[in-house]
Amino acid sequence: MTFATSRVPCIVCVLVLAAFLCRAQPAASTNPPAADDTLKRLVVGDFNRPDLQNNLGGNAGVWNLDPTDSNSACIYSLDAQTKRGTEGSSLRLTYRLNLNKSSQNGFWMSLNGLDARDYDHLELWIKGDPKQGFARSLKIEVNQPKPDSPGQSLKGSFVIQGITAEWQRFRIPLNLMTGIETWKDLNTLVIVFHSRREKVSHGSVFIDDISFVKTGEPGPSTRDKVPVPKKRAWEQAHGGEIASYPFVIQRLAGWPTNLLADKSSFPKEDRAFLLRVARDTWNGIDSLCDREHRLPLDQVSFGTNSVDPAESRAGDYLNVTDIGIYLLSVTAACDLKLTTRDEALERLRHTLDSIEAMESYEGFLYNYYDTTTLEHSSHFISFVDSAWLTAGFMVVRQAFPELGPRCTKLIDRANYRFFYDDVEQVMNHGFYVHMNCRAEYVYGLLYTESRAGSLIAIGKGDVPAEHWFQLLRTFPADATWQSLMPQGRKAKVVDGYTTIGGWYEWNGFRYVPSWGGSLFEALMPTVIIDEKRYGPENVGTNDVIHAIIHRRYALETLKYPVWGMSPCSMTATNGYSEYGVKVLGVRGYPAGVVTPHVSALALYVTPAEAIANLRRLTEKYDLYGQYGFYDAVDPVSGEVAHKYLALDQGMIFLALANYLGDQCIQKHFASDPIAQKVLPLLKDEKFLSN
Repeated sequence: MTFATSRVPCIVCVLVLAAFLCRAQPAASTNPPAADDTLKRLVVGDFNRPDLQNNLGGNAGVWNLDPTDSNSACIYSLDAQTKRGTEGSSLRLTYRLNLNKSSQNGFWMSLNGLDARDYDHLELWIKGDPKQGFARSLKIEVNQPKPDSPGQSLKGSFVIQGITAEWQRFRIPLNLMTGIETWKDLNTLVIVFHSRREKVSHGSVFIDDISFVKTGEPGPSTRDKVPVPKKRAWEQAHGGEIASYPFVIQRLAGWPTNLLADKSSFPKEDRAFLLRVARDTWNGIDSLCDREHRLPLDQVSFGTNSVDPAESRAGDYLNVTDIGIYLLSVTAACDLKLTTRDEALERLRHTLDSIEAMESYEGFLYNYYDTTTLEHSSHFISFVDSAWLTAGFMVVRQAFPELGPRCTKLIDRANYRFFYDDVEQVMNHGFYVHMNCRAEYVYGLLYTESRAGSLIAIGKGDVPAEHWFQLLRTFPADATWQSLMPQGRKAKVVDGYTTIGGWYEWNGFRYVPSWGGSLFEALMPTVIIDEKRYGPENVGTNDVIHAIIHRRYALETLKYPVWGMSPCSMTATNGYSEYGVKVLGVRGYPAGVVTPHVSALALYVTPAEAIANLRRLTEKYDLYGQYGFYDAVDPVSGEVAHKYLALDQGMIFLALANYLGDQCIQKHFASDPIAQKVLPLLKDEKFLSN
């Protein structure tokens, strides 16, 4: 099994495992290629040598995911009788699989750092053995070392279907193997047989002439841009793209008048201080919305010393998570009495009108939209972002029954089975609509932001409960690239489901790791889920420990004056990056920038320390503006990113609302039938026990 990482748009890099299936299948042909069928061909494996060495000089062999399983094995031979063509041999792979478990084995071949950028398809010939029997599908994957991450790989894979007892040529567009962007430095090609792909316990297939070919027709790719003709016309009507920037700002519901707040104006009493932050943050969330469509802009950035619109930039687009967080925020503002119920209903109805007008696919919104024209600006449908939108609908229909039928319709039209990889039994990152193809990677680790989406999918009845227990608590020890080695990694049975446990240990603390070691991954789900109540001996305890270690690592190990590292704006550039505490994550993000949303999230688990850190941030740095905390600060240089990001401001406000409003958002979520069905799933597992 190979592991890699992939970026979730605008949010965070997360743990991933092998993906299952692109829906589009390559053309299969039993006829030899025509003379002009390809512009260029590189045969990497024709199996015409007496040994397995390929045409690149690379070695090859068979593999088994669990070498201790006597019911799972793959053997190879070179067959001179069953071959495609008149010379040499074919590769014969004979395999058996343990149907009582998730069993995998297959064949690998070294590509010796091949540069395949001049090719657009991977081609191979396959024939099943009618005497031995065979599965009609198998997976092929290509691996590439992950830059700057020793021991990790990027992977492009594809499931070939329709294998028969006759030789067929299968051509796979490299663009459909979406895990690899630049096809160079390739190190291995792998063939995978999986017990859950088909109920076939044993079989045999012949493979020949594995090649990279150039056809001149690469097909669509993940890099293709979405046409937005309405937006282009709007820009032209306002003088062009750059000239239209001020008009985007004019569409907003409000705009600040001052860059920085008076530091002496903050109340001394803690609750009053937090109410002040909540009020300012809500004013920003409410103001930095497109007035016509009542949708939040993903981000707004200001000049170095001014909020002058001429020096500012309002990003007139939004992510689906931004919408979900906005729905939750309007509800929270009503609960805190920062807006009236009638005002909240008016805003929510307006936003639902816009959502219903947006183009969707299989009941899901695309991942990005233009806030001016409502055109989708992404081909991608994202699982984790869709889940936050569903969470928004769930909370709204509980807090505002008048909107229940509309929210329920939007919830019901989106079946999360769409994202479920029923081979790996985990959730896929998403789907590229224009390619009719799933993304390469899946969410394989439990303690990340995506766990909230997994619970929603289970609670809706769209995916089975066993999915929760297939998520990794820790990686196996042979994943030597991880930041710490797991302890106590043994199988355990919880509510009749088998899962693998284990923990990391640092300075006497035991905990289940996240992917990057950021408190965003650890604590963002708690804005909707009371994990201390429903999972007291698993995620609930883990939340507390992550916050304690995070604070101590920043203050004591790094000697920072403040703490709070998570994905956020970069202070030195206009970009966005991931930050965290390395020992808290499997991979572990680097330290660096501090973001206030971490302290707000930590109110749920370590409130006194979180309040003290928020105060230090306001006192020590020029980090607080008219609409609350700016997104990030370099704790050493004091350099501030004067930006408001809809996601991060939303997390701050929702965390404050839960703390000040008697866990109001968590209670709305828990009262929804979807949550009531799934939250008991958290009750019995003990993370730190086998």
